[in-house]
Amino acid sequence: MEKSKKIKLFIGLFYLIFISLFLFYLFSRFSFQELTSYEFIKNNVNYFSDLKRNNIFFLSLSFLFFVILWVFPFLGFGAPIALLGGFILGKWLGTAIIVLGLSIGATFLYVFANYFLKELIREKFLSRFQTLETKFKESEFNYLLLYRFIGGVPWQLSCVLPTIFNVKVINFFWATLIGIIPQIFLVVSIGSGLEEIIDNNLVAPNIKDIILSKDIYLPLIIFGCLVIITIFLRKFFYKK
Repeated sequence: MEKSKKIKLFIGLFYLIFISLFLFYLFSRFSFQELTSYEFIKNNVNYFSDLKRNNIFFLSLSFLFFVILWVFPFLGFGAPIALLGGFILGKWLGTAIIVLGLSIGATFLYVFANYFLKELIREKFLSRFQTLETKFKESEFNYLLLYRFIGGVPWQLSCVLPTIFNVKVINFFWATLIGIIPQIFLVVSIGSGLEEIIDNNLVAPNIKDIILSKDIYLPLIIFGCLVIITIFLRKFFYKK
């Protein structure tokens, strides 16, 4: 219990310091009015478009490094970084970089949890997910792949829960890499669609124009269908 409190306190302080430094840096360079203006957003779209044309390798490598850090040690969620990746890098390159970065970061987080938090995680979650232990022993990689695809568990928790089942690091990495592709591709597609809309409009488009754009509504519809499918799969996968 004491160890759990120390870990929570450390994570909380780490986030507080990081967010405070980030906000201080951001607002020391830009005003709130600038950050929320359409002109500011459009100028940054143009900046990243120029950077993508002139130095795509540097931009891709920098963003890959940022995504890895986003997952470990910053413990960020997948969806926001996927939207940003699509916005900056586009649909296809964005998907490749985000999937690779999330997989590497998740693997680092898994290895860290396996060495330092394994007993704590077993104590907290084994009773809730004990039914999965037998499934993972039967076919570790296949169930890991299905586990990654259907989700249903917060991203950070999904990265550390497999420590309960003693899965191999290599299986964890490849199952994550393959399993998250469908949902990440759809979220990245939405981010890429937003970038194209902003790039093609001199003035801020209204919400109706954004939603009715095929670059937005098609990924949203497919994503909705994917969510419905995974909900049904979760009932069987997590069934006691």
